[in-house]
Amino acid sequence: MGIETHPHLEARMRERGVSLEEIEKTLENGWLAKDAKPGTYGKVYIFPYNRDWCGKVFEEKEVTVYYKFIGEKIIVLTVKARYGKFSKGGKK
Repeated sequence: MGIETHPHLEARMRERGVSLEEIEKTLENGWLAKDAKPGTYGKVYIFPYNRDWCGKVFEEKEVTVYYKFIGEKIIVLTVKARYGKFSKGGKK
């Protein structure tokens, strides 16, 4: 199944520090996002990070991907990233 992104989304991905590989891994291995709106899907995944983001070192990065299915494609609507230390399920 193919993943489709829009240039506007790709710009937001860069601003938020999220790569296409992280989106793919989140879609493959993440758990369901409880805040997805009706008609859309969401997945969340926590990555080890241990790097600097905006002048501060963070242990983990939580990526949330919201998407829809259109035919055989996954259309990514938006992605969010939070930096910190999280437990599974996104609680800080």
